[in-house]
Formats: sequence, structure tokens, C-alpha cells
Amino acid sequence: MKIWFNKVHESHRTMVEVGAGPITIGRDADNAVVLNSPLVSRRHAIVELQDGRLKLSNIGLNSCLVGDREVIGGQAVWLTPRDKVRILPFSLTFEAEIAHQLTLSEVEMHLQTVLSDLELRIHRQLLERLDLFDLENERMSLRERILLLENNIDDVCRELHVFDDQNEALLEELSGLAMRQLLLHELIMAPGDDAFGPASVTSNELDIPATLVPERETELATLLTFAKKKLQLDEQGDTTSRVQCVEDHFSEIFPLIRPHLHAELRKYILLRTLKKALKDTVFGFGPLQDLLRAPTVTEIMVIAHDQIYIERNGVIERSGRRFISEEVTEAIVERIVAQVGRRIDKSQPLVDARLPDGSRVNAIIPPLAVKGPCLTVRKFPLQRFTMENMIDMGTITEQAALFLRACVVDSRNLLVSGGTGTGKTTFLNVLSSFIPHKQRIVTIEDTTELRLHQEHVVSLEGRPPNVEGSGAYTIRDLLKNALRMRPDRILVGECRGAEALDMLQAMNTGHDGSMTTVHANSASEVVERLEVLVLMAADLPVVSIHRQIESAVDIVVHISRLPGGQRLVTQISEVSGIDPDTQQVVIRDIFNYRDGQTLQPTGYLPTFVDELVRRNLLDVQFLYARAASGAVHERLERSRGVINGRIIAKEESDGR
Repeated sequence: MKIWFNKVHESHRTMVEVGAGPITIGRDADNAVVLNSPLVSRRHAIVELQDGRLKLSNIGLNSCLVGDREVIGGQAVWLTPRDKVRILPFSLTFEAEIAHQLTLSEVEMHLQTVLSDLELRIHRQLLERLDLFDLENERMSLRERILLLENNIDDVCRELHVFDDQNEALLEELSGLAMRQLLLHELIMAPGDDAFGPASVTSNELDIPATLVPERETELATLLTFAKKKLQLDEQGDTTSRVQCVEDHFSEIFPLIRPHLHAELRKYILLRTLKKALKDTVFGFGPLQDLLRAPTVTEIMVIAHDQIYIERNGVIERSGRRFISEEVTEAIVERIVAQVGRRIDKSQPLVDARLPDGSRVNAIIPPLAVKGPCLTVRKFPLQRFTMENMIDMGTITEQAALFLRACVVDSRNLLVSGGTGTGKTTFLNVLSSFIPHKQRIVTIEDTTELRLHQEHVVSLEGRPPNVEGSGAYTIRDLLKNALRMRPDRILVGECRGAEALDMLQAMNTGHDGSMTTVHANSASEVVERLEVLVLMAADLPVVSIHRQIESAVDIVVHISRLPGGQRLVTQISEVSGIDPDTQQVVIRDIFNYRDGQTLQPTGYLPTFVDELVRRNLLDVQFLYARAASGAVHERLERSRGVINGRIIAKEESDGR
């Protein structure tokens, strides 16, 4: 085994070759690796090779770092030859013939790094050969531009000797990684999924190479079909399950595919992958191109050019993708922002906008972003969630769903609270589906996220100031204007500032059934949050604010996000009045999350329950007895249709 070490601030490195036994590291001369510094213990650490893996034990007084992990005295960790060990003021790396013992995820990460480095080298050569800016804006057709780019990629690969005989073993592994990515891309872009990309580019133009070879395409299609059968993808219920199956098990079936990957096919598959990646960089959104269209990805977070995280199934994980450079990252961020008519530069380094598919994007670049361009994209599901979906996912129970439906139909003012990323807007959208179709709804948001089922909906969106700092329209401005638009109900995407006062005023001035969301940690903290927001608008006595809240808000629905990523409705509470002694707003739970498993009724009946029962909107037994699960969907659909019809008939008879 070879061990390389150097002082942190010195470029010169020393190499020590040691045997297979335990390796001692310290400042004493009898250590296998001698680090001459008073900061190093006499015998600081021992490194052993066990079952093909390296184990480092810290036996000194001072700590050491293995990658980003701090290892204090008495602790031991496993490491790989790629991990950097820092025993200040020294940095050590290990070189051992144990690559075959690495985990599959480590091998995949290494291959992805190799592929990304190759893309970067080719991209640099293309910059010397072509003016990519002119190519992007050339008047020739897109297909002609793509063909010109792909032909130059072929030439660069020949110049770099990418497909020489000495690279055969690596090319075989890279072609396996490329096949896995291609299979994932097929699943993500299956018919029925809405494509997302630049307005001038369809998914087919970027996804399919212009230089197709029919014979190789047939071979590739046959191997992919074989892989699908071996993975039994047809037995998976949805796209998410299929994607997860490929990611978890493709490496297990690749040995069956490997014998069929002859040299010409390996070369073709790898070239196909390189061409798509570089086309995405030049004409699309680079490594984000597929992530933006993937139905399983709900959030994309770019921290640095080589750090792209995604949220899937409520869990944040690394995407395994990377931009080829910081300059490319910034160029693609500018391209995304420009698509929605915004600009981002050093004079305006922060942008919050909405993409054409409804996704919300936040971009921030230096000097505000210290590490480089940072991009966050909050995606929204292609299909609209219904209350039945929420019940199936365990977000809410049947009894609670029926109670909330009755509250919405009865025009009770609702407020949805929760932390960041808990799904407040999604749940508000679900609740809005119970609003009778004959009512006029006005939605007001900073960036449009609500997608209502009704036809009579007016959607208003705020506007930031222009370059001169004028022309801004805030939520408050839109709320004041909405009162002149004869709304039956007003829905505000989120109250996060002075607009909270205007929202309370609207709820108190005849716009019953209005709804909004607010950040809070519990239903009881909603009042405290609203106090602060209202005080941002006017210097009012706290007692007056409490009376405004009590008369405006009927129901608070609180959503929490569990450590595993699942979103749950954990409280449904009534704002039931003002305590005569303390003058505080009284909030009583109707349902809460008590047993750590599900939402349970507390036994408290809201003050307006008589009205719900009188109008046949609610059967009181739903608050106490869990109905048969098989009848949930049928009851919800039947009650929604019957109740809406009854309410509409009543409104018509009242002359409304």
C-alpha cells in the first residue's frame, strides 16, 4: 500500500510504501508513517486493511478528519482510498488495490465523475472549435445546429483517443452507466408525462441524436427491452416504482448484458450519451434537463456546479449529476431565468420566478451566493391531488376529510399552517376543490402555484420592481383590488407580511369561505404569527388584533412533516373565542395527532356543528367512529355531488 502525505499549505508530497499489516501513524520515529509536528500525537492513528476495506482508529489525544467526518480519540471509521485524511497540519491519501471491494454506489459515483470529466474536456475542445453562442443563435434550423455539434463531438473524441484499445475496460463500465441512464430517461419521459424545456426546443429534438445508426439503435433497443423484462418493470405500479427499481437493481442484471456489448456498440452508446449531455448544455438546461421533467423529483437544489441535490419521496439526496463548470452553471441559470422574462446579473443577483409548467424557481448568484450560483426549483405534480389521494397517502383520515369538506361548503374561513415544505399550498389546493362551482374565486399569490378545478377563477400574481425600482405590485395591492372584483371567496397563497391584516379584513367583510396559508409550528402559534404580521401593517393594540383574528378565522389546519419525509395533518382546530380573563384567543383541537399513528377526534364539537348537521353537510358520527375504509371514496364523491347540488339549488332559491 502507498501512502502520500504533505503539509496542508505545501504542494510537495511524500510517499511511503508499507506492507499489508497494521500501519501506525504518529510523530515518533518507530511509526510506519512519521509526521513530524508537535500537533501530532506520538502514536496518533492505526490503519488496517480488513475484508478489503480500510479501517482507521484514532488512538491519539487530538482529533483527525476523514473526509468531512471528525474522528476523536478512541473512535474508528471505515474509509476508501479516495477519502482524504487530515491529521493537522498534514493531509494523507491512501493508494491500495481494493477497488473491487468498493460499494456499488461508490463505483457509480466514480464512473459518473469520470464521465463528467470527459464531458468537460470535450466541451473545452468544442469552445476552441466553435463559437457556441453564435451556434445557439444561428439562423439555421435546430436540427442542422445539432448535427454540426454532434459531428464536432465525433472529431474531438478521435483527437482525445477516447476509444483507443487501452480504454476498453473503462469504456465497458461507462457504457453500462450510460445504458442505466438511458433506461431511466425512457421511464421518465414515457408517454403521458408533460415535457418541459426551452420554448423553442421540443423534447424529441434534444433527446434523440441527429446522427442515429439504425443497426446500433436496434441492438440497443433489444438490450433495453431485455433489461426491462429482467427487472420486471411491467409489474411496478407507477413511474416512481419503476425508476426506483432501475436505480436499485440495474447493477444486478448488467452482468447478463455485458457479453452483448461489443466494441462498436460500446462506442455508440457512450457517444450517444456524450452527445445528449453536451446538447443539453448548449441548447437546454444541462444536467437539470431531465430532472425538471422527472415526475419522481419534487425539488431540485443546486449548491455548486458539482453538487446537485433532489428531493424524492420527501427525502433529500444527491442526484449524481453535475455541471461541467461554474461558468456553465451560471449560463444555464441565466437561461432558465430569461425564459420567464426575468434577468439576473451582478446588479440584480436574486430572482424569484415561476416557470411555464408552474414550478417555482429561486436563483441567486455571486456576490450574494458565496460558493457560486445557487438554484432552487420547487416542482409541482403533473396531476392535481384530490382528498382521496390525501387519504390514500395517510396525510389525513376519512373523518377529518369529511369535516373539512363540510367546513368549506359551509363557507367557513380556513387557515392552513405549517413549516417550510410541509405541503401547505398543495393542501390548500385540495380544499379549494370543495368550493361550489357557481361561486366566483379570486386567487392572489407571489408566484402562481394554485391550480383550481373550478372554471370561474381569477388568478392574480404579484410583480417585483423593475430595474429602476418601480412598478412593483404586492399582495396587499392585489388584495385591495380583489375586493373591488366582486369575489365570493378570496384565496391567498401565503400571508408572510403586512397583507395578513388585509386578509383578516376581507374575511370580516362578507367574503366568507376565504382561505390562506401561514408559516407556524403549531395551531396555537398561528395567533402569535398573525400578531407579528398584522403589526407589520399597522400599530394596533394586541387586544384589537386578537378580536380581528377571532372574528375572521374559523378553522386552523396544521400540517407537519415527519423525519422520513411524510406530510401529515396533525391538528384541526377551531378559533372558538376570546378568553374573558386573559383576553387571549382560544383555540380548541377538534382533531389532533395524539397516539403517534393517526389523526384522532378529541371529542370537542365546534361551535357551528349544529349548522353543519342542520344543512346535512356532516353526520356527527364521523367525528367518533371510523367508517369502513372501502366506502371512503364512494362517500366523499357522493357527498360532494349531493351537497354541491343542494347548496347550488338553495342559492338559486334564495336569489343569490
